[in-house]
Amino acid sequence: MAYFQFKNEQFLQADMQEVWHFISSPENLKRITPPAMGFDITTKPNTSKMYEGMIIGYIVKPIFGIKTKWVTEITHVKDLAYFVDEQRVGPYKMWHHEHFIEPRGDGVLMKDIVTYAPPFGILGSIANQLFIKKKLQTIFEFRKVSLEKIFNK
Repeated sequence: MAYFQFKNEQFLQADMQEVWHFISSPENLKRITPPAMGFDITTKPNTSKMYEGMIIGYIVKPIFGIKTKWVTEITHVKDLAYFVDEQRVGPYKMWHHEHFIEPRGDGVLMKDIVTYAPPFGILGSIANQLFIKKKLQTIFEFRKVSLEKIFNK
């Protein structure tokens, strides 16, 4: 099974509390996900505060507009620093997404590290080269623009 890693960094002119409050709320994920992904939360957490063990269910259309169930678990949380979500059910064989924030000058540096393994062995590796990696870049580019509109006013 082949593993791949995607990294992204973004500077936001905002304070740590403001950025943390936004990114650690699952409900805000739809605001920074391209509409073509058809992203919808299917499980409504009973709290807006993220916690280790939190399970969040989604419907997404990652490829060719085909609806897919995606379930993630928040496996690690350190307030005002980072959280990790891992896929439990979904389109990837493995998905591990680390979200970091750190103070930087007059703002916040956000870092994302996504480690993933596409399904279907060698076919998944080929699919990664043909379109999965590009799809991730497109999603994070959309997030970058969306977050700049929200925070860099």
